[in-house]
Amino acid sequence: MPSTTTPWEELVTSALLGTDRRPSTAGGDGGPVALLDAAALQTVQHRAGLLPAPAAAPPGTAPADPRPPLPPAARRRLAQLLADRSAPGGPGGRRGAAPDLTELIPQWLATAGLHGYRAPAALLPALLDAARARTDLRPPALAFAGPRGLWLARLNPEWKFALRGSAGGAQRPEVTDPKAVRRLWEEGLFAERVALLGAVRAHDPGSALALLTSTWPTERAEDRLMFVDSLRTGLSGADEPFLEQALSDRSRNVRATAAELLSALPESALAGRMAARAASCVNPDLTASSASIAVEAPHECDADMQRDGVVAAPPSGRGERSWWLGQLVESAPLSTWPARFGGRTAREIVALPVADGWGEELHAAWCRAAVRQRAPEWARALLGTPSVPPSNGPGTASLAERSKLLATLPDAERAAWVADFIAAHGLSDAFQLLGVCTIPWAEPLGRSVVDALDIARDAGSYPWSFSGVMGLAERCLNPAEADRLEVLTATPDEPEGASPGAAGYWSEAFRRLVSTLRLRAAMEVELMPEAM
Repeated sequence: MPSTTTPWEELVTSALLGTDRRPSTAGGDGGPVALLDAAALQTVQHRAGLLPAPAAAPPGTAPADPRPPLPPAARRRLAQLLADRSAPGGPGGRRGAAPDLTELIPQWLATAGLHGYRAPAALLPALLDAARARTDLRPPALAFAGPRGLWLARLNPEWKFALRGSAGGAQRPEVTDPKAVRRLWEEGLFAERVALLGAVRAHDPGSALALLTSTWPTERAEDRLMFVDSLRTGLSGADEPFLEQALSDRSRNVRATAAELLSALPESALAGRMAARAASCVNPDLTASSASIAVEAPHECDADMQRDGVVAAPPSGRGERSWWLGQLVESAPLSTWPARFGGRTAREIVALPVADGWGEELHAAWCRAAVRQRAPEWARALLGTPSVPPSNGPGTASLAERSKLLATLPDAERAAWVADFIAAHGLSDAFQLLGVCTIPWAEPLGRSVVDALDIARDAGSYPWSFSGVMGLAERCLNPAEADRLEVLTATPDEPEGASPGAAGYWSEAFRRLVSTLRLRAAMEVELMPEAM
């Protein structure tokens, strides 16, 4: 029998170095067998000597959730969606013609949230697991899980993400209860306070501002940044005095955020200062034979500019003067320019030639200003006509900037613009633009996407290059389109020069699209209250 007096540390050393270099002193021949016997014996002795820990207090009763229960069919569907989350894919990653149930969970949760149902208790663990794996699911999943989901999350460390915006799993106080709000604001954890401030801000912007100013001088810099950012919700002129004061904050990030918010208030003093600076740099060119724009970028970034949020040091590869110019123009109210250019409209101003190669920089800054100030007239001007190639348009050629500009337009107008863009240029550059369109896609947009996919199929194009758009179509097309798309599920003859097997893949993709749309339609019916 090996000796039991050998210290555990010596056994570990022998195991790490090997018994050839460091023979075990536990008895026997000092070889590997003796080492393992000694380790096994000590492990048993250690476990046998453990004393039972004091029993933990049993969890309290789960809170009540007064929301109505799911209809039975919707409950079965949710169980199916959550169970499919870990289902293996097809061979070689091929999806086949069956719908991807995992991608339907967000839509199911959104629809269930509209009806105000409560989550079935038996499905809460699977729901929390799904939310843990996908951050995009967390807000709707936790809202659906309700107070019982938070109660359950306290019992499993893997679900602690659910507690970050709540008081350890307790319900946040009603925003109409000033005493409870004040108590949590003064005593709560940082995440609890951020969530509380956002809720109060959405209910009563003035009360949220008063809450923030009451403790502002004592807050940490990193906390102040999150708190001041919450003022984006319900931003108004009433916030200007506080934000103007924040321009002198000792944190550069707080100063920058305050300046950005002030520049979104066209009547603010900061917006006026930025307008004056930008107007000194961008002017009508009076020396040209026809109307144009002359640009003289700033030669320095003084202390006043920096206090108003202008960052002095440019990113790598960017010139200082163009960097400063862009910041001044994007922070100036867009109302500055029509009066400065003889009463011209935004579209007319954007169409003017810009001297000395400053056009791209100027238009990019106007794009950022239009997004920040939510200015549809300027967004339309900078987007240009959808049928014109982006590189030849009057505004911006950047798809990322175009996506942001589109988000400022009404839903129907946005969908119509993207539909016309796809009809003129196809789908290769449309993925980002489709991402900002509301769901389900309006009929002109949905028809334009399907027509473009059909054209690509008939041309024998490589089908996998359109998989991203096809995936969007499965989630975003109106389910009522399923019957109209049935004709596309047939396998067409492959044209000469087509990718081998492309016709079969296209047929499979369209079958999956049709079956997904029909499943989405069934989900909506199952979630209707009359389905109870």
